[in-house]
Amino acid sequence: MRMRTAGILAGLALVLAGCAEVTKIGTSVGVATGRITEEQKQALDLSSEKASEQITPEQEYYIGRSVAATILASYKSFDQEAATRYVNVLGQTLALASKKPETFGGYHFGILDTDEINAFAAPGGLILVSRGLLRCCRSEDALAAVLAHEVGHVEREHGLGAIEKSRRTAFVTTLAVTAGKSLGKADLADLTKAFEGTIGDITSTLVNSGYSRQAEFEADAASVRILRSVGYDPEGLVDMLEQMEKAMKPGSRGFGATHPAPRDRIDAVRKLIGAPAPLEEPSARRQRFAAALGRI
Repeated sequence: MRMRTAGILAGLALVLAGCAEVTKIGTSVGVATGRITEEQKQALDLSSEKASEQITPEQEYYIGRSVAATILASYKSFDQEAATRYVNVLGQTLALASKKPETFGGYHFGILDTDEINAFAAPGGLILVSRGLLRCCRSEDALAAVLAHEVGHVEREHGLGAIEKSRRTAFVTTLAVTAGKSLGKADLADLTKAFEGTIGDITSTLVNSGYSRQAEFEADAASVRILRSVGYDPEGLVDMLEQMEKAMKPGSRGFGATHPAPRDRIDAVRKLIGAPAPLEEPSARRQRFAAALGRI
C-alpha cells in the first residue's frame, strides 16, 4: 500500500508543473481507487492550485513591499534626501524606458547605508542599492547602468519566478517526505501550508544566493537596451563592473557572493555593445552626479 501511495504522489508531483486541472484528475483517480483519501485529495488539489496560480500585479506589489521591509530590517536606510531624490528621478526615467514601465504601486528606489556592494530588486518595482555599490559608479552613466540592471530584474519578473519555483519545490519536497507513509493531519497541514513563507524564500534568494546566473545576464542585457533608449552610454555598465571587480574582496558578501564574476559579465556585455565607442558625458550630468553623490 505504501508503495502504491508513493507512486501516485510522485505522479502528482510530476503533473503539477503542467496544470492544476490535470492534478485534480489524478487525485480523483486516487480517491476512486482507494489509494488516497478525500481529505488527502483536497489538500493536494489546494496545493496544486497555489503552485500554478498566476500572481496578480496587486499581489506582486504587496509581496515586494514585504520583501523590501524584510531587507530593511537587516540594512539601515541611508536617509540623505538629495541623494535619494536623485536616484529616484534617474531610476524612474529608466523604468519608463523598460518593457514594464508601470507596476501596481510604481517604481521606488532607496539607498542602503552599508559599505557592502549590493543591490536588491524586489517584485513590484522596489529597488534598493547600497552605498558600497554607488561608490563603484564614477559617472551618471554608470549609476544609470546599475539602476537599469535592477529594473531589468523587475521587467523580466525574476522575483516572481523565484517565488513560483519555491512554491513548486515546497510542494514536491512535502510529497517526498510524506510519500512513504499515510498522510496524517499534521502532514496535511504541512502540505496545505507549503506555500506560506514565500516572502522569506525570495528574501533569502536575494540576500544569500541571488538570482540565477542566466537572470543576471538577462538583466545586464536589459540594462544595455534601456541605457541606449534613454541616451546613456552602455560603457557605463562596463566601467561600473570594472570598479566593482577592483573593490570586491574574496569571500565578501553582496554581489561577489550572489552574482556571476564581474569579468564574466563584462565579457557578455562587450558582446552586446561591440567595440567601445564612448559618448561624451554632458557637463550637466557630471555636475548633478557630483552634487548628489559626491559624498556618498
